[in-house]
Amino acid sequence: MREQQTLSQLFNGDEFLPRHIGPSADQRQAMLNEIGADNLEHLTAQIVPESIRLDRDLGIGAPQREVDALAAIKRFANQNQVFTSYIGMGYYNTHVPHVIQRNVLENPGWYTAYTPYQPEIAQGRLEAILNFQQLTMDLTGLDLASASLLDEGTAAAEAMALAKRVSKNKKSNLFFIADSVFPQTIDVVATRAKHLGLEVLVGSAADAVNHDVFGVLLQYPDNTGAVNNFADIAAEIKAKKGIVCVASDLLALVTLKAPAELGADVVLGSAQRFGVPMGYGGPHAAFFATRDAYKRSMPGRIIGVSKDTRGKPALRMAMQTREQHIRREKANSNICTAQVLLANMASFYAVYHGPQGLKRIADRVHRLTSILAHGLKAEGVNLVNSSWFDTLTFEVSDADALQARAQAARINLRHDGDNCFGVSLDETTTIEALKTLFAVITESQLDVEGLDGVAAAGISDELLRSDEILKHEVFNAYHSETEMLRYIRRLEGKDLALNHSMISLGSCTMKLNATAEMMPITWPEFANMHPFCPQEQAQGYRNLVDNLAEWLVSITGYDAMCMQPNSGAQGEYAGLLAIKGYHESRGESHRDICLIPQSAHGTNPASAQLASLKVVVVACDNDGNVDMDDLKAKAAEHAERLSCIMITYPSTHGVYEETVREICDVVHEHGGQVYMDGANMNAQVGITAPGFIGSDVSHLNLHKTFAIPHGGGGPGMGPIGVKAHLAPFVAGHAVVKPGFECDNNGAVSAAQYGSASILPISWMYIAMLGDRGLAESTQVAMLSGNYLAKKLGEHYPVLYTGRNDRVAHECIIDLRPLKEASGVTEMDVAKRLMDYGFHAPTMSFPVAGTLMVEPTESESKVELDRFIEAMVNIRGEIDKVQRGEWPADNNPLCNAPHTQADIMDGSFDERPYSRELAAYPTQATKDNKFWPTVNRIDDVFGDRNLFCACVPMSAYEE
Repeated sequence: MREQQTLSQLFNGDEFLPRHIGPSADQRQAMLNEIGADNLEHLTAQIVPESIRLDRDLGIGAPQREVDALAAIKRFANQNQVFTSYIGMGYYNTHVPHVIQRNVLENPGWYTAYTPYQPEIAQGRLEAILNFQQLTMDLTGLDLASASLLDEGTAAAEAMALAKRVSKNKKSNLFFIADSVFPQTIDVVATRAKHLGLEVLVGSAADAVNHDVFGVLLQYPDNTGAVNNFADIAAEIKAKKGIVCVASDLLALVTLKAPAELGADVVLGSAQRFGVPMGYGGPHAAFFATRDAYKRSMPGRIIGVSKDTRGKPALRMAMQTREQHIRREKANSNICTAQVLLANMASFYAVYHGPQGLKRIADRVHRLTSILAHGLKAEGVNLVNSSWFDTLTFEVSDADALQARAQAARINLRHDGDNCFGVSLDETTTIEALKTLFAVITESQLDVEGLDGVAAAGISDELLRSDEILKHEVFNAYHSETEMLRYIRRLEGKDLALNHSMISLGSCTMKLNATAEMMPITWPEFANMHPFCPQEQAQGYRNLVDNLAEWLVSITGYDAMCMQPNSGAQGEYAGLLAIKGYHESRGESHRDICLIPQSAHGTNPASAQLASLKVVVVACDNDGNVDMDDLKAKAAEHAERLSCIMITYPSTHGVYEETVREICDVVHEHGGQVYMDGANMNAQVGITAPGFIGSDVSHLNLHKTFAIPHGGGGPGMGPIGVKAHLAPFVAGHAVVKPGFECDNNGAVSAAQYGSASILPISWMYIAMLGDRGLAESTQVAMLSGNYLAKKLGEHYPVLYTGRNDRVAHECIIDLRPLKEASGVTEMDVAKRLMDYGFHAPTMSFPVAGTLMVEPTESESKVELDRFIEAMVNIRGEIDKVQRGEWPADNNPLCNAPHTQADIMDGSFDERPYSRELAAYPTQATKDNKFWPTVNRIDDVFGDRNLFCACVPMSAYEE
């Protein structure tokens, strides 16, 4: 008789856990047998020091099924009230074109790709980002644009830092901000200035010329909605050798004269209203443009046009490629994650609508605003601004009555205090909506049709744009949905993402981004919320954020969580500011030394520099661990000024250092705080915890450990966990007060919860895994890391191991001996892996000449074995070069990657290896071939011939 399963067993079969973890039970046992461990607990005991092993559950609870977790998060969503928001202030309703929502935002081919550090297999998103740069340059009138920054507030802070670097008024330490700049932007810039030792003065824009400044920040149109000609102010500032920075709006710039024509040196803002939902504050790509003369000081990434070995145009990241890792504490900024996915959406929005479509949208918004202005004035309402694009500020006699009418109509107005209000119209505003808005404000009817054509425009002729925009053919070719769909698909096909194969980047944790985790982000209850709406309307968001924060507190062993930083590097920065605030509160503001081990992430010293901390490097021993003698000596030497240490655990070298608690004790004994970088939390969750180990603050890369996808280079989230003594010093916000001790602290991001709309992803991840799943995910990540180390270690040296010769969740493969013997470089191996259908592991970090491999828990043994087979085959190819069977300058490695153009080339027969070996070196590649679309890119040519705009389509033709 067949044994019947219980209902509990039958329901458990629907758990998310076996969907998330790649290796099946049988595969796990085979891997354990291979590495000589009995089970996951046995392996964990071999790897993790017993003194830091958790002896408690996380308190998350049992794993939830996908359907149950989605139902639970839907209850959070239903607690939000989506009113029609006219608040503006940099956040606007927009229509996400459905072809873009379905095929980009909801498409793993776009959202699971990694930052394009291997450009030959990233040509699609590089083209989309290049389009974003062209869009930015066209609308701002400037020479050079970046590939997006984090948000408008932090972009303005970067503009201030650039101004300080390039201004020839070296004696000045003063940055002037017009009081008509968005208040959240002023908040972020003032915070950055304080910790860079710069002075900020906020006042009337016209008053800027009366001060000795290195730079100014103006808003165009400004916070009141006024569109002012700032050319005279700019001229006077520039005459005094100052730099003119202007925050602007892309849709307004479709209509307005380019800021560069009025004298702007830097133009920045948010691309949110180009088809990216408000999402309660983010993520949204910031645009940033400047003059060619300042290109070496530009923050973030720039996409440039180079050529491949066949002379074909090819795109790559230029100049700023991982510059924070290279220059470390001398870096221009600590930017690592940007908002690539959102920049791609904005660029596709511009491509889809084209210049005429964008002009139609901008003209419609402006016409409706002009009709509203005319109607309000006719009703005796006093307008504060006499010019406008989409925003009006006005005064009423009874603020409470207006607020009550707006509430009843489910409308949000901007309330500037007392009897002053503002409204910003947008792409979604209809004639009927305008009539309703007018009735709420005036209790009268608006004759929209009668005023159409009568209402005067709000922009003077001298400020109207007269030049053509977006003339490049890419913005004029794909306006039907069929053509747009195919264009998006064509670009997607040029990129390797997680929907094709494993991406084994060490330290970057490219795990499954499950569909169930992604689904809630496009629900209107989460997507269409304005970040500055009344807090009672966002109760669902507040409850979700509070619940997620509680879980993260339990997971990390800290006491509180600040959810504002919108990238990992921003989290580092925010954590260091909390440490500085703590020292200042104790009368120890002189503590300014930050100890950083040689093995640290590149963003660590860059973040310390942003916080004006002085970096002192701590040596590592021959096994890659922190040199305790050097640490003790430097902690003692700098005891009076010691602020903190920044460490990563497990170390960047991929091992659990046995002395981690001693490191914490040494620093604490000398008055310092311990910052633990959260990059390797995927080897901690459920097994140990930074707060339990002894650190004081960590950032969490939600886009690594907690399943938010990398989006081709962003978005990310970097909330910080802190011990209780640091909680009063985490980031606050000028506009929205969450009600914590930190209310009056400066902001580090423009929105109070950073990129709030992607937090449901991490909530779903934790809910569906529960206590058991989170711990098991960590253990399987360690199993996969050790399985790869064992199998690859039979063919390549593994650089570092920890206790019992184990690694943590990643390992470093040392290619330097092979390079010395054969001339084959780590770059050759990385490019050859493309021919096998893989993205290379992290190259030359943290050690030059190596590959750092992190398989994560989500890859099956079949996929791991496929990667191992590729690496073993490549080892054999290196041997052939070393033995002289293939010339050092003509072999599959130095010629990689191989394109279809190579294989079809009649001259290929002159090579000493076959077409089949080049393109199909294994059966797996025959079964599932990914073709790079360009050959190896010439970086030297790209550096010498910097070109960062769209090239004619004809240049791509054979």
